[in-house]
Amino acid sequence: MSSHRLSLGSRPSRRRLRSALAAATFAMSAATATVTAAVVLPAPAYANPHTYGQDVSGYEADHDWMNSRAQFGFIKATEGTSWTDSSFPRHWRELEKKGIVRGVYHYGHPSNDPIAEADHFLEVVNAQPSKPGDILVLDLETSDGESVEHVNQWAKTWLEYVTAKTGTRPMFYSGWNFANEYGHGLGQYPLWVAHYSKAPGDITPPADWKSWAIHQYTDSPIDQNVSALTPLQLRALGRP
Repeated sequence: MSSHRLSLGSRPSRRRLRSALAAATFAMSAATATVTAAVVLPAPAYANPHTYGQDVSGYEADHDWMNSRAQFGFIKATEGTSWTDSSFPRHWRELEKKGIVRGVYHYGHPSNDPIAEADHFLEVVNAQPSKPGDILVLDLETSDGESVEHVNQWAKTWLEYVTAKTGTRPMFYSGWNFANEYGHGLGQYPLWVAHYSKAPGDITPPADWKSWAIHQYTDSPIDQNVSALTPLQLRALGRP
């Protein structure tokens, strides 16, 4: 994804891994994708058996889901303990109209209280209509200067709390290197991993994961993903 994060107290910054993965992103984008100014993406030039999806935030507030070829869509809802993405309700409605698998994510900051962040996420998400199969996601890609042990425990606390509150085991999103360093003990949570220097689906899981659910392979011109799962299998990861 383009960076999901925001500089708290200011406008959101572009999501994800820009500094670490920019060179790989641009190289891969130039080699593998042809796009239009309207961000209506053609069928990929590569032969790929995986399920295709897109994810967006307020930077793509007017994204045209109706004309998207995505079979699943993920959108940002919240960040930190108080920030809400104003485009979330509109995207949520559009994905419902399109009828594809939909998911919603929270961008976490390990310098905050994980329970406070989880409660903020759930308050915003639960204010919108939900249905079985809706997927919840923790997006964690910054340490906020905290130790590996602190970040790892923070993630476990957030994920366990949301699981207990919703009866749904959230998905965990991060960059491959970050997940490999900070994600030990999280292998029971479905993995959505960003790795821009690999072809779609051509990755091995990091850390404790034995498999990956979604691979985000580029953020140009928007975040694009493939899933090793069918749409039906993806829905099984969501709300009961």
